[in-house]
Amino acid sequence: MNRTERLYALVEELRAIAPRPRTVGWLATRFEVSARTVQRDLQALMASGTPVRCEAGRRGGWFIDPAMTLPPVNLTSEEALAVAAALAGAEPSTPFSSGAPGAMRKLAAALSADAASSVRDLASRIHLLPGRTSAGVLRIVELGVLERKLLRIRYADAAGCESSRLVEPGGLLCAEGGWYLVGWCRLRGAGRGFRLDRIRAAELTDEGCVPRPLSLLDGVLAGRVGSPVSLSSLAGEGFPTPPLPAATPCGSAARPPGVEDP
Repeated sequence: MNRTERLYALVEELRAIAPRPRTVGWLATRFEVSARTVQRDLQALMASGTPVRCEAGRRGGWFIDPAMTLPPVNLTSEEALAVAAALAGAEPSTPFSSGAPGAMRKLAAALSADAASSVRDLASRIHLLPGRTSAGVLRIVELGVLERKLLRIRYADAAGCESSRLVEPGGLLCAEGGWYLVGWCRLRGAGRGFRLDRIRAAELTDEGCVPRPLSLLDGVLAGRVGSPVSLSSLAGEGFPTPPLPAATPCGSAARPPGVEDP
């Protein structure tokens, strides 16, 4: 049993008897390794975000809260490669990509030996160029979309001319590998798309706003885009869309998102 397999087995062992604990000595005997190795593995699991905890005392030991963990995820090698490639491609300028390293560590700990080997081989052949979107800007945009808060941004158009905008964030759009903040621009009084790598600065305000659907921000664009197939399982019952206010459609909807008038 290699270390990846042992980490996965440790989590499953603790989950199977939760909320009762197991001592380091018992786990060391179970997996035929030293107590020091088990202690190091448990510390690594805790550092990766796995909800394993240690309780001192004669009846103490290591335990896991079953309510805070997912059941075993048995991915095929092909599914594991798809997730690994998607997480790698999310760096460093994709929205919400800051959680990718932690997600990859948890995925690696849950993979079978064959799948883990395939992912390691793939990882050695994936290369990235540095992104052009500021990490600080990206985080503020993420919060604006998540918390439905008005954003104040400094934006540069294709010619490099900068302007200050107040934007009600409606969502995020991916087009040919580039990401856009789509929302209602109060300066233009219309729906607009802002390329994330052209946002020079961003500030989250305290003003809440209800996001407008894409059909009211850019009718033509809404008729062309589709929802990601990989997220389709999250779009059914249990994920209702809140009622949204009416808005005036974008006056020049055929314009590609992010291209601004002078």
